[in-house]
Amino acid sequence: MAGAGKRSVGISAGSVVVWTGIIQLLAVWLCAVTADQTEEYLKREHSLTKPYQGVGSSSSSLWDIMGNVLVTPQYVRLTPDLQSKRGALWNRMPCYLRDWELQVHFKIHGQGKKNLNGDGFSLWFTKDRMQEGSVFGSKDNFVGLGVFVDTYPNEEKQHEKKRYSAGNQRIFPYVSAMVSNGSLAYDHTRDGRPTELGGCTAMVRNLNHDSFLVIRYVKRRLTVMIDIDGKQEWKDCLDVPGVRLPRGYYFGASAATGDLSDNHDIISMKVYQITVERTPAEEKMDKEVFIPSVDNMKLPGVDDPAESMSGFALFLIIFFSLLGLVFAGVILLIVYNKWQERSRKHFY
Repeated sequence: MAGAGKRSVGISAGSVVVWTGIIQLLAVWLCAVTADQTEEYLKREHSLTKPYQGVGSSSSSLWDIMGNVLVTPQYVRLTPDLQSKRGALWNRMPCYLRDWELQVHFKIHGQGKKNLNGDGFSLWFTKDRMQEGSVFGSKDNFVGLGVFVDTYPNEEKQHEKKRYSAGNQRIFPYVSAMVSNGSLAYDHTRDGRPTELGGCTAMVRNLNHDSFLVIRYVKRRLTVMIDIDGKQEWKDCLDVPGVRLPRGYYFGASAATGDLSDNHDIISMKVYQITVERTPAEEKMDKEVFIPSVDNMKLPGVDDPAESMSGFALFLIIFFSLLGLVFAGVILLIVYNKWQERSRKHFY
């Protein structure tokens, strides 16, 4: 009986050791999984959801509208399926979040057949708001970020696609993104190719299920994803590191039609604050910016800091060289005058 008792104690002790090891491994795994975990918080002051109470008509509303916008209990229609219409929807509150995500539930539909519809809509995070223009209903030469859902292939229709190999030809509708400091213009004739950061094909017209697009800006990284297959799965569209967007800009959406048209409906726009951990090195690198820019991509009108420093250094070198020459000339003149004076005294 005593021996049996000892064996029982031994087994229990071994079990404790095994379970302790398992718990420790689980703890290590859990820490590894949650080390870079993010938390999301819905920011209602930047979000638009049903039933859109007071949108565009109440002073207490957080959203303004302009152009041909129609607000219904089910959607905000930026443009109807009619020619030459423009409409826009803008948040009144500037966004000061460092890391954020914009989720957009939308629908594009109309009577036009394939490639006989247009023009598309855009999502904005820009310095200025409520300014009508030629870029999907909003102003050109904007300052900030634009994400475009372009449904009409202007370049192809103008017989310019021969410039590109078959691998570079696009299938429309097409989603792309652009960052501008105000010096860049959106080139409609080439569907924004010269200034885009990246993009993807997105067959978003006349779908029987919901369409979603998400713009995520975390740690200076811009990511755009789409969910248009009705499978509730995000698919990557573009991923660009080194994007620097100032705080205090405005979220918005705009759309336009031309000779061809579509209904462009916004069902919801939800902005989430993303909370992520940063290392001390990341905090040091992630300083406040005041002009939109993209690393390794020089935007017109913005001087390269390295070039500016080289120019300043060159100016200092030239300035002090000239100053040294003047100083040396003065010294030589003084020495020469003294030598002349001594020579006269010696002569007399």
